[in-house]
Amino acid sequence: MTATRSRETPYPRSLPGVPMLLLGVALLPVAAWTFVRAADAHDLGRPVWPWVVAGIVLVLGAILELCGLVLVEPNQSRAVLLFGRYKGTIRRDGFHWVNPFTVRRAVSLRVHNFDSEKLKVNDRAGNPIEINAVVVWRVKDTAQALFDVEDYRDYVRVQSEAGLRTLAASHPYDADDAKPGETSLRGSADVVSRELATELDARLERAGIEVLECRLAHLAYAPEIASAMLQRQQADAIIAARQKIVDGAVGMVQMALEQLSRSNVVELDDERRAAMVQNLLVVLCSERGTQPVVNTGTLYQ
Repeated sequence: MTATRSRETPYPRSLPGVPMLLLGVALLPVAAWTFVRAADAHDLGRPVWPWVVAGIVLVLGAILELCGLVLVEPNQSRAVLLFGRYKGTIRRDGFHWVNPFTVRRAVSLRVHNFDSEKLKVNDRAGNPIEINAVVVWRVKDTAQALFDVEDYRDYVRVQSEAGLRTLAASHPYDADDAKPGETSLRGSADVVSRELATELDARLERAGIEVLECRLAHLAYAPEIASAMLQRQQADAIIAARQKIVDGAVGMVQMALEQLSRSNVVELDDERRAAMVQNLLVVLCSERGTQPVVNTGTLYQ
């Protein structure tokens, strides 16, 4: 059986606190005066019990008046319960007076930060990674936060970590070069943050919690595979750099040959053209400075 969700309602019967405070304070000297009159009546041999009863009633009235006072700070709220039943929430800051027999439970409406612990999970490719996130949240519905979950702060912690595990398992750590545009944890931080915010907002909605922002604060390979993955990333970087160097060298060789041919500087047959291309590629793609050999004879010697 699914429990009915609670819904926040404004508390309708709160009164200004200052007049009720003055009334409660004013009842105390009146009660003291009745006890004095009771003592006088005793001395005169008159009935005492009317004055005593009046004094007790006034003292109890003053106590009840003072017990009904409640202070609500800015961005704070008070959920009011009467004999176990929810009667409404006071969100308006200030000094209020409510039924003195009610219980007032404070709920903060301020923005909270939750920094999750570093979780060790597997990404979509099965690689163990360490990940944690910062979740910015606040209470949107005080009735749901108090009555639909046992402890809404602990609920935020558990559901945030569960949502983070689900997100990490649905994306790879790094995007595959064969799949351009693929969402990855490291390369698509904004997209991943929005997905995490959507996931947590759906999970925490039943507790009356609103997720304002989510950000990955830590992301790294697990220590047991970190060195191997670092070597892989270095190899990918070297291959990409070599590919760029070769592409540039081929373009420069092609441009040199076209300019020599267009300017009629020298006529090269296929064999000499191939030798020039080879020499230029060696010069342009070499990691170190080359040692040229100057030919003082003819081109074919």
